Amino acid sequence: MSLMTGNEYIESLRKQKKRIFLGGELIDNYVDHPIIRPSINACAMTYELGHLPEHRELLTVTSSLTGKTINRFTHLHQGVDDLIKKVKMQRLLGHKTGCCFQRCVGFDGFNAVDTVTYEIDQELGTEYNKRFRNYLEYVQDNDLIADGAMTDTKGNRRLAPSQQEDPDQFVHVVEKRPDGIVVRGAKIHQTGAINSHEILVMPTQTMRAEDADYAVCFAVPADTQGVLYIYGRQSCDTRRLEGGNVDVGNAMFGGQEAVIVFNDVFVPWERVFMCGEYQFSGALVERFAGYHRQSYGGCKSGVGDVLVGAAQAIAKIQGLEKASHIKEKIVEMIHLNETIYSCGIACSAEGRPTASGTYLIDLMLANICKLNVTRFPYEISRLAQDVAGGLVVTLPSEKDFGHPEAGPFLQKYLRSDTAYGTEERCRMQRLIENLTLGMGAVGYLTESLHGAGSPQAQKIMIGRLANLQYKEKMARDLAGIKKDRE
Repeated sequence: MSLMTGNEYIESLRKQKKRIFLGGELIDNYVDHPIIRPSINACAMTYELGHLPEHRELLTVTSSLTGKTINRFTHLHQGVDDLIKKVKMQRLLGHKTGCCFQRCVGFDGFNAVDTVTYEIDQELGTEYNKRFRNYLEYVQDNDLIADGAMTDTKGNRRLAPSQQEDPDQFVHVVEKRPDGIVVRGAKIHQTGAINSHEILVMPTQTMRAEDADYAVCFAVPADTQGVLYIYGRQSCDTRRLEGGNVDVGNAMFGGQEAVIVFNDVFVPWERVFMCGEYQFSGALVERFAGYHRQSYGGCKSGVGDVLVGAAQAIAKIQGLEKASHIKEKIVEMIHLNETIYSCGIACSAEGRPTASGTYLIDLMLANICKLNVTRFPYEISRLAQDVAGGLVVTLPSEKDFGHPEAGPFLQKYLRSDTAYGTEERCRMQRLIENLTLGMGAVGYLTESLHGAGSPQAQKIMIGRLANLQYKEKMARDLAGIKKDRE
């Protein structure tokens, strides 16, 4: 099959019969639902750009498995160049959509699962990597999107999976059959799950021997019997039901999260990539997290570029672009945003091959990247709101501008620099609101904090990887202290 276009991708979703709940209702036609469709449009952009000559090098690549041209989001990294192009691609897509485009989790899952299954096979004599690569060939040949499903509901956080009062708080195997396994549980915060063709499930944390049933990795078609989706609310999401396109801020594109329920779902053995090998669960989580923390250096800097541009635009519209304090704030936004991007490039440039041949980023620098991302977008957003002023949160409704009595007053009194129309000012204010407070803030802010692990997860990894003993020895040697007293 050739690479899909954006429209072909959208039509491919119509062929799947997913069970999706939104706002207390079972949705029949989710593809055209006004709340969901912008997130589908964002995914479609990951297909569409691959057909443009100027972006083909970033969006497409030659498969290491088949030698065919594939979408980069289904690729196994074969070198540092692939790792760097991934980050550049993600920044580009942030420019084009101004939101989360939802494919990075599955992409990062592919590479993590490939490296770990190879090592399981080498140590235990299993055939997980062969199964996984056969599966990935299918994904590549059909140009599919896979949701990477890692985060379990976790129940009582003090207790291990097997200690939970409700055993289903973590996805687990409830039955093994000659032809496959049956799984039960739920995954939450699932970015782009409803827009995916496949669901790739991974364990959410390091498992112990008593948690072996929870050390499971598998893939199922997104409309498999027993799988259902409950759509997540976003701030200001019902504005998409009001008609018009000013108040939503970003009318064409948006992100998406959902709860996925696995209600006794059957998985054939050829789609099972880990089943009880608990001793490898930690490596899978660590590598997936590393790849995904690298991803944030690209996607968040891309959306950050849009927000910097919006701040510069609103300064011009309001006649403030030459004020020294405005220039200083925008330069600070640029500095913070480029720091995020720099870390994404750095951890890619320091990548190394794993035993499977698939390249892994530098885990220390990837964690530094993500820890910066937990902070810098919030400061960039604060500065953008500072530049924009109070209308970000007090601007009247789009419908008020259309009212025969109220509208003319708003047009008159909310105009700023006469070179620009009142509507231009309103549209830019709403875009800033979207990115810093509304629907877009889910992907730019909250996801920056909690996606790929909250800040404490990065701090733990940084402390583990820092090699403090070596650093201390260097200092002791230079200071002329020969021995540690401990």
